[in-house]
Amino acid sequence: MIEMLLQTLATFMLTVSFCVILAAPRSEWIFCGISGIVSYLVNQLILTSGIHQILATLGASMALAISSRMLAVLRRQPVTVYLMPGIFPLAPGAGIYFTAYYLIAGDMEAFSQEGMKTLETAVAIALGIVFASGLPQKNLRPKGDAGK
Repeated sequence: MIEMLLQTLATFMLTVSFCVILAAPRSEWIFCGISGIVSYLVNQLILTSGIHQILATLGASMALAISSRMLAVLRRQPVTVYLMPGIFPLAPGAGIYFTAYYLIAGDMEAFSQEGMKTLETAVAIALGIVFASGLPQKNLRPKGDAGK
C-alpha cells in the first residue's frame, strides 16, 4: 500500500515536471498532475486484474483522454494541456532505451522482441486517445453547461 502511494506521488511529480518542460500554464499544474495519476492508476488497476499490458495501456490512455477532455471543459483550457503531460506515465521509455541498446549490441532477436513490445505500447496509447476523442463532447460537459 505504501509502495503504491509512493509510486502515485512520484507519478504526480513526474507529470508536473513535464508541465514545466511543456510550458503548461502554472495554474494548471495540479490538474495536469491529476491527469498523470489517472493514467497511472487506471493502468495499474487493469494490470492487477490480470489483463495484458497492451490492453491496460489502451484502457489507461482512454481514461486519460476522457479525463483530459473533461478537465479542458471545466478549466477552459486546450485538451493538450492535460493530455500531453498525462501520457508520460504510460510512455514506453525503458522499451525505447532497450530497443536501441539491443540494436547497438547486435542482438537482433532481443531488438525485434523489445521493439515490437514498444511499438505495441505506443500504438495502444494512440488508439486509446483516438477512441476517446470520438466520444461526443456534449457527454463530457457538466450539467448546466450546455451552451457554453
